[in-house]
Amino acid sequence: MKEKINLAFKDNQGPFGGAVRFEFVERELAQKEGNIKLGTYGVIKGASSYIVTAIPEGKRDLEDFGYVLEKLILYATYLGLGTCWLGGTYTKNEFGKAIGLQVGEIMPCITPIGYPHQKRSLLESAMRLAAGSKNRKPWQELFFNQALGRPLTEAEADKYATPLEMVRLAPSASNKQPWRIIMAQGGIHFYLQRTKDYGKGLGFDIQRVDMGIAMCHFELAAKELGLPGQWQIIESKADAAESTIPPGTHYIVSWV
Repeated sequence: MKEKINLAFKDNQGPFGGAVRFEFVERELAQKEGNIKLGTYGVIKGASSYIVTAIPEGKRDLEDFGYVLEKLILYATYLGLGTCWLGGTYTKNEFGKAIGLQVGEIMPCITPIGYPHQKRSLLESAMRLAAGSKNRKPWQELFFNQALGRPLTEAEADKYATPLEMVRLAPSASNKQPWRIIMAQGGIHFYLQRTKDYGKGLGFDIQRVDMGIAMCHFELAAKELGLPGQWQIIESKADAAESTIPPGTHYIVSWV
């Protein structure tokens, strides 16, 4: 399985150009060879293998990170492996040692990887319920026609209804779903609507990682359907956002 994943992700560059490096880390081997004590807490128990990822710091590093790691996680799922995004419930210093985290690199999230148990524990079931992982916001809260406040219907989305639905179903930290997407002439525009004070203790903006995940889901679905397009930052959108978009909402990128 490692060989398949390594082969599939020789090109691990995100849409903004940041290259994510990842390593498979075995808990027992790290303990034995480096006296590194890898630990997770909360819902994950018994994991012995991890994919640990890092990316050089940059302007769009977190979006690139989310995009690439979600793409990797989706491929691992396709191979029948279990994964779980971890953004804060692990011993960061120890995992950083395990991959030789460099100055100028960040390691926002990791994932355990392996064959999952069929039955969820009581704790996992409770945490999934609390995070709302079975529930997603409805279309009218996420997707808009020409401007925020004008909900987009699936009929209006036409051939892009499936890529947008894949975004709606995408995972996000605590299921906040911070993406807001406007379909307009000239493209499909992705905005981040921040949850006030969310994730402050993590040391990085986890909702920007969520935007990378959303971009991954949209692009993979669009390509599967043969829909043309590419990611582009439209500077006029970024400038206009200062005066026309509600506070706490920020333009990220467009599919054109």
